[in-house]
Amino acid sequence: MTTKTASKAAFTAPTLEFMRELVQNNNREWFHANRPRYDAAKAELCAVVERVLAGLSPFEPLANTAVKDCIFRINRDIRFSKDKAPYKSNLAFAVGPGGRHSGRVDYYVHIQPGNQSFLGAGMWQPTPANLAKFRQEVDYNAQQLKDIIEADEFKTYFPEAAGEVMKTTPKGYPADHPEIELLRRKELFFLHRYTDKEVLKPNFADEIVRGSRIIKPYCDLLNYLFYDEKEETVTL
Repeated sequence: MTTKTASKAAFTAPTLEFMRELVQNNNREWFHANRPRYDAAKAELCAVVERVLAGLSPFEPLANTAVKDCIFRINRDIRFSKDKAPYKSNLAFAVGPGGRHSGRVDYYVHIQPGNQSFLGAGMWQPTPANLAKFRQEVDYNAQQLKDIIEADEFKTYFPEAAGEVMKTTPKGYPADHPEIELLRRKELFFLHRYTDKEVLKPNFADEIVRGSRIIKPYCDLLNYLFYDEKEETVTL
């Protein structure tokens, strides 16, 4: 059921303007003086996330996922960073079962002025075990992955593949392997970027849902490989 708040979910120009000014005034004094502006921006973020959750629910298991569990804090962890700016230059949320800490491949949304907003999903900083599973799948059955990421709709919406790529050949695979370019991927994360004008449209949350539906088969494949794959039972 769509709530009244979710039905009005949208970002407004003051939110992007606040984020622009925060970059130039990234200190606690300015932030606290402008706290009402941040609170208004966060309220818009929460409303957008609520609408996204409602839109994703028909095809994702999100029944127990709360808005607050999806949103990332704006405060930076500066304990081990040379950059001591206390706040992030973006708003962000991730949607998976239970929220941003689902432990699975989920949908990540990044809101940043200057046409830097994007929806992204895929293999990012995988464990060595999960990277090995990905490469094994590419070696044995690359076509299933290629059917997803080379489909016209997918390539049109997600033209940008991000992530680290090996310059050499991964151990255990020949340099002339027909899928060597996929095997060299240490990360394979796809992005769709949004202009500020697109972010401010009333239907922006619905657009995130549309993009998430397009990339869902890739997320499903990774989740199956990394978390859901069961050992085969051999019948004698």
